[in-house]
Amino acid sequence: MYRNGIKRLLAILLSLCGMLVLSPLLLILCIAIKVDSPGPILFKQKRVGIHKKHFNILKFRTMRIDTPHDMPTHLLKDPDQYITRVGHFLRKTSLDELPQLWNIFVGDMAVIGPRPALWNQYDLLAQRDKYGANDVRPGLTGWAQIHGRDELEIDEKAKLDGYYVEHLSFEMDVKCFFGTIVAVLDHDGVVEGGTGTLHEEEKKKK
Repeated sequence: MYRNGIKRLLAILLSLCGMLVLSPLLLILCIAIKVDSPGPILFKQKRVGIHKKHFNILKFRTMRIDTPHDMPTHLLKDPDQYITRVGHFLRKTSLDELPQLWNIFVGDMAVIGPRPALWNQYDLLAQRDKYGANDVRPGLTGWAQIHGRDELEIDEKAKLDGYYVEHLSFEMDVKCFFGTIVAVLDHDGVVEGGTGTLHEEEKKKK
């Protein structure tokens, strides 16, 4: 019952309340982005939703307008050169994700779920297929996000997404919600321009 109805109802209520309560902050961030660098305030990118249907995810723009499009940050040669001053702050605090409250409200996403993959991240999508992780709404945050985020290898990320799907419940979503708050405050697992760095660091230590 939670998976098929209550979860979606809670997502609508939470996203609506979030947009209303955070509207002053959203306005301030819009102004800061516009003043900091030329270009649009919002960044749209094609992502993969439930049952692998595509949708446009919304984020606050954190990079210059000449940044290569539809390319994960970790594949850029020098991602730091493209990130704006305000963008560094938004990424570090995860405030760049706030526009996704609208994606949640209209049904593209859930509050909790696997993070939506880029349409061309075929390796991640293939791994998620093994665990049924492409058959739930992607989320603003999820189980993998509180267990490594950018530091995780693709296969590990997919396994964690699969674990979430297998144990999907109100209790699991509450764990992910509060775990995300702790991770954001600690800036846990955020690596600009890198993915799978957890294993790279382990290899260096050996």
